[in-house]
Amino acid sequence: MHLLRRLYDWVLHWAETPYGGPALFFLALAEASVFPIPPDPLLIALVLGSQRKAFRFASICTLGSVMGAIIGYAIGYLVWWSSPGQFSPVAWFFFHHIPGFSIPLFETIQKQFEDWNFWIIFTAGFTPIPYKVFTVAGGACAINFPMFLFASIVSRGARFFLVAALIWKFGAPITAFIDRYFNWLAILFTILLIGGFVIIRYLL
Repeated sequence: MHLLRRLYDWVLHWAETPYGGPALFFLALAEASVFPIPPDPLLIALVLGSQRKAFRFASICTLGSVMGAIIGYAIGYLVWWSSPGQFSPVAWFFFHHIPGFSIPLFETIQKQFEDWNFWIIFTAGFTPIPYKVFTVAGGACAINFPMFLFASIVSRGARFFLVAALIWKFGAPITAFIDRYFNWLAILFTILLIGGFVIIRYLL
């Protein structure tokens, strides 16, 4: 936990430098494949510092995250297996050293991809579920790449633009609300959205 706190503080310090935008891009890129700290805290700090640039920062964050998702997909697709059903040394490195990765979770996600595809990526991209696990698993399961890319753009864009829009509209007072309730609201929104499509799929 101490290490994660130090990483969190290091992420936030970029908001006080002239390199906040580039740092946001690379943080979002890394978080979608290997890094444990999400880009939202830095996005919030940057938008608070310059509300007129809110949607510019959201665009930077979305672009970085989608590019990171492509890198995660490539890791899963190209180097995750040493032979069919056998994890490669790269996979074992992720399981042992990258926060959020575990064999049981990876195997669970594998099964979920069979039925949900787009919605698995969408859910992981919009909610607090570690996105990198799903991007790598998507490549390892060789899910349809255009669908993967579209789901990543929609979900990550929705998440980051929502955060930026709230701060642009309400300013500093909304940050406490975001910190406390955003993850729950994101989960609720995703459940309602997916639930609607499930109803359409099975009842209509």
